[in-house]
Amino acid sequence: MTEDNTEGLLSPYRALDLTNEHGFLCGKILGDLGTDVIKIEKPGGDPARRIGPFYNDIPDPEKSLYWMGFNTNKRGITLDIETVDGQAIFKRLVKSADFVFESFDPGYMEQLGLGYSNLSQINPAIIMASISSFGQTGPYKDYKATDLVLWALSGIGYLTGDADRAPIMTSFPISYFFGAMSAAVGALVALGHRAITGEGQYVDAPAQLGLGWSSGPEAQGLWGIDNNIVKRSGRIYQRAKTGVGNEVTYIKHPIAYECKDGAVKFFPFVQGGSLYSTTALTEWVIEENMASETLKYLDWGTLNWQTVSQETVDEITQSFSRFFLRHTKAELWEGAQKRGIMLYPVLTPKDILEFEQLNIRDYWEEVEHPELGTSITYPGAFAKMTEAPCRIRRRAPLIGEHNEEIYVREMGLSTEELLALKQAKVV
Repeated sequence: MTEDNTEGLLSPYRALDLTNEHGFLCGKILGDLGTDVIKIEKPGGDPARRIGPFYNDIPDPEKSLYWMGFNTNKRGITLDIETVDGQAIFKRLVKSADFVFESFDPGYMEQLGLGYSNLSQINPAIIMASISSFGQTGPYKDYKATDLVLWALSGIGYLTGDADRAPIMTSFPISYFFGAMSAAVGALVALGHRAITGEGQYVDAPAQLGLGWSSGPEAQGLWGIDNNIVKRSGRIYQRAKTGVGNEVTYIKHPIAYECKDGAVKFFPFVQGGSLYSTTALTEWVIEENMASETLKYLDWGTLNWQTVSQETVDEITQSFSRFFLRHTKAELWEGAQKRGIMLYPVLTPKDILEFEQLNIRDYWEEVEHPELGTSITYPGAFAKMTEAPCRIRRRAPLIGEHNEEIYVREMGLSTEELLALKQAKVV
């Protein structure tokens, strides 16, 4: 794919993206929808360009795959907004912008005279979204937070893992992605509000709330409904009855099993239409002489997960474990589809690239990188739309790649003025 000028749903709009890696995804979402996103970096480049992995494992600010992945569909300029000239230029850009996204520490933009109260005087229709750890107000607003901190303080950590072990977290940091997505949603809702009232708006999007909100009733809802305290249930089945102190009780049962070349997910549900799936797998295990006596004569139709003993469950799962270890993911997946079993392979990144469903839908996009002399395969857009394409239109910008295009051709600065600003390290 070469650079594509096809318009998207939000092509009439422009966003100024001041975020670091905590907020890149916000601008990318709007960019995928067609917004003209201008990524603003400090002269010399954003520190996030040092985040690996790197193309061909060569550490280089222009070869960070992390930077490339989260900054497609953006033009790029350099600008030091801590300088007087830089602030003046930024304010000029705000006059013709629709959105400003930032992820600095709370209060930083106000200290520079670039907070929402200042920018809304320049452009009353501007929509500004701030992505932070805990929000712009409150006793925690100045606290620093890693992904692990947010995982813990959002309530998600309490729910992740097994009830009889310490909480765990995901292997890749995702907390700030939820803050960035919340900022994007808030900004688009504010755009709808502006279409009706003409008013701009400020969006405060803490990652803690974005991540906590995603858990829905799992973390908060059951207490509000029936005073139940939910516990981690990574490999256990929740019983309806409660234990001491209103804690929900569980029966241990794996939801993932090792197989010859990886793992598969399966749980023997017995409710409604799920009973057929569980019975079909049991018959398959019996056919291959891998079933214990307990599993051979088990009537899934009468099994009650609320009263079954842990000993019985252990005998059942041991039979399943022996069976799965004899087969590959592909064998189990193919056999499950033929037999109507709700079993799914745990896909690796390589598996996902080869996954038939994604390839038939043309999910992956080849993006040309002339500076590298090659093209790179990227994950495609988050949705397909009938009236306007949601896709990658351009690769991530090089450092200051669009300085001349924006400063000279669009803002009207002379090449001499741009050179002077560069020499003064404003751009």
